[in-house]
This record gives sequence, C-alpha cells and structure tokens, in this order.
Amino acid sequence: MTASAPAPGGTLGVLGGMGPAATAEFLRLLAARVPAADDQHHPRIVMLSDPSVPDRSTALTAGSDAPLPALREGLATLVRWGADLLAVPCNTAHVYIDRIRAELPVPLVHIVDATLRAAMALSPEGGWLAATTGTVASGLYQRRAAELGYRLLVPGPAAQASIHRAAVLVKAGRTGQAGQLLASALRPLWRRQQLPVVAACTELPLAYAAAALPAEAMVSSLDALAVACVDGLYAAPAPGAASGPELLAAA
Repeated sequence: MTASAPAPGGTLGVLGGMGPAATAEFLRLLAARVPAADDQHHPRIVMLSDPSVPDRSTALTAGSDAPLPALREGLATLVRWGADLLAVPCNTAHVYIDRIRAELPVPLVHIVDATLRAAMALSPEGGWLAATTGTVASGLYQRRAAELGYRLLVPGPAAQASIHRAAVLVKAGRTGQAGQLLASALRPLWRRQQLPVVAACTELPLAYAAAALPAEAMVSSLDALAVACVDGLYAAPAPGAASGPELLAAA
C-alpha cells in the first residue's frame, strides 16, 4: 500500500439501472476519479441495479408517481446494506427523490447540484440544457440554476424531441445512432449561442462521445456525480470535524 494515499470515509450506495449503460459508465468514471494507488484505497461500494423502475420521464409527463415506491425501496435497501452515502446516476429520478430526501437516514449526493457546479466552473456565462423531456418539463434544473444565478438555456421543441430520443436510443443499445441524432440537435443550438451543453441525462454523455463532438463543449452529469462522490468519500476535515458523509449531512 501507499502510505500517502487517502482512505475513503465510508461506503457508497449506488442505485442504478436507470439505465444500465449509464450506471456502468458512472462506475468507470468513479474508479478513474478516486485518488487511490491500489485496490485497498478505493471505496467500498454497494450497488442495486434495478432496471425495473418505471420510466421516470414517461411518468412525469403523465403526472404519475409510479417510480416513487421503487426509488424509495431501493435507497432504503442500500442503507440496510451499509451505505453511508447515496448516489443515483439518473437525473430524472431526482424529481421523485427530492420528495423523499428528508426521509433518508444518510446523505445523498445530488446530481443536479454536482452538475451545475461543474457547469458554472466550465462556463460561468451559461450553458444549454440537454435532458429528457420529463426533466425539462419538471423544471428541476431550471429552478436550481435560477437559485444559483446561473444562465441555463432550454432548447426548442424540435431539438428537445431529438435530445430525448437520443437518450432512449442509448438505453436500447443504439449509441451510434444516438450520437448522430444528438449532434444534429446540438449544432443548431451552437450556431445560436456558443455555450457548452449541460448533459443532464446520464445517457447523453455516452451519445455525445459516440458523436465525437468537442469534449470541452459538454458538462457530463455522470462525471460531475462521480467527482462529487469522490469529494464526499475522501473529504479531509479538520481535526474533530465531521468526516465524509457526516460532513455532507451537516451541509
């Protein structure tokens, strides 16, 4: 072992499967972001991949609470398995999670806050919101961006339909087609304003990579969540201060 390598401050619980490819990419990014020199300095992770959770965007547009029971039970299961910190690599799910967040006995790394922090660092002047139709309609990102004073532009209906379809294609394993469709939706937006894309759906970074678009023009919610989880797990508090997840809980 390397003595200088930091040790994680707890167990991360990941509620995934929304969708499976995005969850796998999140775990890859998390491993790449961890400041570890060997296996023993990586965090303990318990994961529940539950693709049976009803489609979040479909439920939102229909005014349905169908995903809520599965999300509540999944997070409770992770806590029973020993999770000290929770993460859900699905943006749209957070519309429902926000309703039960106060019930959670351990802190949750919020993907919206993590993504907007990354967007503000990359492009203080603003960004284009790329998300599922359910996320956009919910106002999840727009409200938080307004609270932070961040300028977030929303695509028109035609571009939004293509962006949503690109996410669906990734879920179906058609990532190449998703990339082509996403690129066709984003290029007109960039002609209007040269601002980075805030990929506020965890499938969209995969589509974006498949399109071979400029990496510096996209904020990945997957990578932002991974970075925030690492920050929470490897926090270095002052002596006597709360550590890791406890610090997040107090925030």
